[in-house]
Amino acid sequence: MMQLQTRRDDLAHTRIVSHPLPALTAGEALLRIDRLAVTSNNITYAAFGDVPHLRYWDFFPTGHQDWGHMPAWGFATVEHSTVSGVEAGERYYGYWPVATHAVVQPIRVSERGFYDGYEHRQTLTSAYNQYQRCTTDAAYRPETEDLQCLLRPLFITSFMLADFLEDNAFFGAEQLLYSSASSKTAFGTAFCLRHASLQQTGLTSARHQPFVQGLGCYGNALDYDSLPGLDAGTATVYVDFSGRQALRQQVHSHFDRQLTYSCFAGSAQSHDFLTPAEAAALPGPKPELYFAPYQIRKRNADWGAAEVTRRFNQAQLAFYDYVQDPQHRRLSTTAHHGLEAARSLIAELVEGHINPQQGHIVRPIGT
Repeated sequence: MMQLQTRRDDLAHTRIVSHPLPALTAGEALLRIDRLAVTSNNITYAAFGDVPHLRYWDFFPTGHQDWGHMPAWGFATVEHSTVSGVEAGERYYGYWPVATHAVVQPIRVSERGFYDGYEHRQTLTSAYNQYQRCTTDAAYRPETEDLQCLLRPLFITSFMLADFLEDNAFFGAEQLLYSSASSKTAFGTAFCLRHASLQQTGLTSARHQPFVQGLGCYGNALDYDSLPGLDAGTATVYVDFSGRQALRQQVHSHFDRQLTYSCFAGSAQSHDFLTPAEAAALPGPKPELYFAPYQIRKRNADWGAAEVTRRFNQAQLAFYDYVQDPQHRRLSTTAHHGLEAARSLIAELVEGHINPQQGHIVRPIGT
């Protein structure tokens, strides 16, 4: 069992650690991790790993205070199991460490899949403990496994964020203003709201502006230097995927009272926390951290879990078709074989040196 561990105080610094494959005890299963998507989203998990209601570092403990397991989404195959209903050879989609193998304790086993029942995970967010059996997943397509690894964990945030904004009547805004508009979660949100009757404006770097304009999700795609030229009298919701405090300050100062809501939805470019004093000093509304599981919980109560899944699957498959449209090269995937290749990829992600048109899939075993 080989694991890629990350310095919790220096996310670009990683190491590969090897352990013998464990002997299973009753109630456990060993899975071989076949493929994982590693994106800026994973860097966000690591950057916010110690936030009390997130606790991303706690899902896969390493036993070392300074080193953590960066989690990622993807597919794994059961190699050995002591649990009835979880059989060798079955494939599951879920939340894994960046490693060659993982041991889980399946509970609540059903046709749909199982939950990991290890005690340390029971106080963590339930959505991350669920493992979906591929043969019963209505949205699973063997030919789109890479896209599912890459987009599904991001798109659930996009889908539920779009629903949250719509559910709140866009807080009375006439415009949604996105930072890091090239990020997959940002343009997934814009895709879900592409038929909404308000302006969607994407802010991005000058070098990414043509890509963002070509996505076809935003009414306007502007570089960051164009922000002062936006109409400050337009009621605006700021959807922040960059996490950059200087940019947040600029947006709040520019729109001031016309900023009806400020939503901190991710951190593609910065891993700095917004302190209470910084939040209080900003003009306009206090930035609010968006957390998808809260809206999932609300909609499970409103619609029922089956209807939430149906709506999400429908939107997810439409998004796959959208990014794969042969007339537009909106997204392509690149495979990285082995954990050594994953180390280089993570360093590039931390530094922000990744082409937004590329999606990156890690195959930990190397094949």
